[in-house]
Amino acid sequence: MTLQEAEKEQVQNFNNYIIHIETLGCRLNQIESESIATFFSEVGFSVQMKGIAANAEVSTDVLLCIVNTCTVTQKSEQKARRIIRLLLKKFPNALILVTGCYAQLSSIEINSIDSRIITLGGQVKSRIKLIPQRLCLLLENEFWNPFALKQIINDDFVLPPQVKPNFTENSFELSTSSFIAHSRASLKIQDGCNNNCSYCAIHMARGFSVSLPVEEAVKRVQDLEQKGVQEVVITTVNIAQYRSEYNGQVYNFSKLLKLLLESTSNIMFRISSLYPEIVTDEFCNVIKDKRVCPHFHISVQSGSDKILKLMNRTYEKQAVIDACNKIRSVKDNPFIACDIITGFPGETEEDFQATLDLCNVCQFAWIHVFPFSERKGTPAVLLNNKVSQDVARKRSSILTDFAINQKIKYIESQKGMIKTAILETLRKPQYVYHCVTDNFIHCLIKYPKNAQELPPGTKVQIEIESPLVESITKGGEIEAKSKLIQK
Repeated sequence: MTLQEAEKEQVQNFNNYIIHIETLGCRLNQIESESIATFFSEVGFSVQMKGIAANAEVSTDVLLCIVNTCTVTQKSEQKARRIIRLLLKKFPNALILVTGCYAQLSSIEINSIDSRIITLGGQVKSRIKLIPQRLCLLLENEFWNPFALKQIINDDFVLPPQVKPNFTENSFELSTSSFIAHSRASLKIQDGCNNNCSYCAIHMARGFSVSLPVEEAVKRVQDLEQKGVQEVVITTVNIAQYRSEYNGQVYNFSKLLKLLLESTSNIMFRISSLYPEIVTDEFCNVIKDKRVCPHFHISVQSGSDKILKLMNRTYEKQAVIDACNKIRSVKDNPFIACDIITGFPGETEEDFQATLDLCNVCQFAWIHVFPFSERKGTPAVLLNNKVSQDVARKRSSILTDFAINQKIKYIESQKGMIKTAILETLRKPQYVYHCVTDNFIHCLIKYPKNAQELPPGTKVQIEIESPLVESITKGGEIEAKSKLIQK
């Protein structure tokens, strides 16, 4: 038997073993999970990334579950614990490896749930890259035992200290140009945060800001374009803190994006999240390019300057208004969304009204609303004048109703327009495609049964027909009906 044949046989042997990956939280976690999936699939393991359901069948074929967690709110942590318990029940042979931000901050709490759990903090998440080979060796030499793998991970991957505490270790190691669960690629260019917002634990979980070198960012985008990727989502924790030296200059995000556009031909760029202060004249001159998607998400949190100061944010409400106006001056009717926290300590009715007024002035097409959730170790925990959860939820409901109406109104303004979109999935037997437009409208396309099927990630032209009001109102993913423009 040749070496190549032996390697092929080994891959086939491992193909019966399943690695299950659960991803919670942000786009950064999603791309990191995709990379982890690639590491296991490359050595022959079967990987499943669809979230576990309560009615899922019990399986003994799953050897390892990786849960990539979030710690933005108490609710996100509760969800993680619920999923972990469900995985323990459905996959009785599996070791449950919990990583991500929640694991970084609360490993003792997570480990106490069950002996089949091991945590690997989010700041050393990149060490997972080495686990597939160790798992292969374990399976070759002895019968499967989840506790044997737990011992290996604990000794070789958990216990070694970080070289640079408070910095994510090998932050850009978890990168891939192949995506299993997503049709649109992502590029992580920055991690961590140097801010100290009073309500936020992310800077404690991910550490100080680090940036992907300019030359590596260019290389990775060019690689994606060569592989036929039509769109890349640029992901960060704090995009305003991107800094990298290149050709004797310090590059901020605007300079980087300009270079990425100059270094590629067709690939579209989507910016996942913005801070108001990044929207400068320099930035606007770059995003005028048609290959920058007319979809922007601004981190706002409140429309009250008093509350923004208590939150230790780095801007006032006027900066948000200015940012929206500047974006609209260079992009025709862009989709602009934002984040808002309701019920922050000290938030009065007048403060909440100021937030409503800001959302109205800025005409956000969507608002991600979060009732305030205390994070252990953050300054906001110590603030006086707490707002009851009932009041926070009531204000959240008011803003959500406003957001629903705004999204319907925005999609109405798009009726009859021809938009570029990326195909996500094809639903059979209905032959209905799910696609996402450049301005981030999730659309249904009725597709002829006798037509050639198009793979996920294909770029198409569609015409927006109408908003799907009921789906939007109920929080459904699909927001509009559209039709395919045949070439």
